[in-house]
Amino acid sequence: MVTGGIQAPGAPNLLVILGATASGKTRLGVQLAQRLQGEIISADSRQVFRGMDIGTGKDLHEYQGVPYHLIDVAPPGHEFNLFQFQRLFLDSFSDISGRGSLPVLVGGSGMYLDCVLRGYRLVEVPEHPALRRELAPLSMTELAERLVRANPRLHNSTDLTERDRLVRAIEIAEYQGGSEEPWPDITPFTIGIRWERAQLRERITKRLRERLETGMIEEVQRLHEAGTGWDRFEFYGLEYRYVARYLKGELSRNDMFQKLNAAIHDFAKKQENWFKRMQSHGTVIHWVEGAGDPLAEALELLTPFKQG
Repeated sequence: MVTGGIQAPGAPNLLVILGATASGKTRLGVQLAQRLQGEIISADSRQVFRGMDIGTGKDLHEYQGVPYHLIDVAPPGHEFNLFQFQRLFLDSFSDISGRGSLPVLVGGSGMYLDCVLRGYRLVEVPEHPALRRELAPLSMTELAERLVRANPRLHNSTDLTERDRLVRAIEIAEYQGGSEEPWPDITPFTIGIRWERAQLRERITKRLRERLETGMIEEVQRLHEAGTGWDRFEFYGLEYRYVARYLKGELSRNDMFQKLNAAIHDFAKKQENWFKRMQSHGTVIHWVEGAGDPLAEALELLTPFKQG
């Protein structure tokens, strides 16, 4: 069995554990961190918010003393974006590695995982009023042509379908301010945990019932009473969106549960499709079976990197 840190020459310096919601990725990540002198970095777009615990599935009791990062780093009601995540990830990666521990990135937020695994450094680009005035009279076709000239490697066609996004994309592509910091030397090894679709659906439904029974509705009510407006919950994930609608009287409790449960199932499918796209773009994901012994499978995958 692999114990201690990953030490062999050429070994990865970042372990990534990904999977759909309710797949058990946090537990697997923690188990591996315990055995490999690791610390968890969360790649969850909602666990960054303080006070949003049950609905985001922080499950902090599972960490069992393993240090964790990028959880509870922003106030509820705050806007948290991909640039902020990447900046905090790089800070945490440097800190953990500098202390001789192994960073273990765990999550299911595709964009967060992708911006690390594909190694592109995001730059914070301010709005450019003069450029926006220059672009205002241009047609959608002219804007699209300008964007392609500014970014010939454009791969996200959605930027070409909405004017506001198109203008923002040009603003980013033509940005000349500041110098981009170099991307650190990161060698990731990615393990994905997967289930048969029917089994994952059962796990999602069971977990949703448990969260509702252990205070998720009360959590949303407390957040609202503390100052988070009802409209903000629309942006904080499915659980907060549907529970807020229930608390506003727009849905009965049964309708809330049924609609939320179906929406989470759909979200899990989207996560799985995102992981497939990541693979098609060159990310190597080593899959372990959730219904088997994922820890033993993961340790076996990591055995070649164990010194001695």
